[in-house]
Amino acid sequence: MALLESRPLVTGQKGVEFVLPDISGIKIDSESYFGDSIRILMFICAHCPYVHAIEDRIIDLVHSFDKQQSVRFLAVCSNDFNHYPEDAPTELKARAELLKYPFPYAVDEEQELAKTLDVQCTPEFFVFDYQNELVYHGRLDDNWKDASAVCKQELKEAIVALLSGEQPK
Repeated sequence: MALLESRPLVTGQKGVEFVLPDISGIKIDSESYFGDSIRILMFICAHCPYVHAIEDRIIDLVHSFDKQQSVRFLAVCSNDFNHYPEDAPTELKARAELLKYPFPYAVDEEQELAKTLDVQCTPEFFVFDYQNELVYHGRLDDNWKDASAVCKQELKEAIVALLSGEQPK
């Protein structure tokens, strides 16, 4: 299996507003949900072995920002569940409950959000600043295979930079 790379960052790209159902069918309006916070969109799914390898780290990262009211995370699954039955909303919900996801999980069934952001693979992460401008696009960290070998936590570093008033690298 070939490993796909995320496309290059287009710094300053405005985030799009959207309304998507979550895994329970409740609508999530991006403007209401994110408000004036830092927005982290996490494109994940239930069938991907790369997502499985880092799920615990994603959960830990979200928990590390629990007390930061100005940081909001949203997971999105844009996969066609006719081709990937494990990514059907009921299956996503079961996995989220099993792993106790500390973030909402939206379903982009028509893949409109994924196409707008040119999402290439899972997992793929987007960070938008307080002005809803893209400041980070990429991976969670530098070693998806082995958590003990991680040297750089790029996503976390991007969020910390924003919280410190700096631009992420």
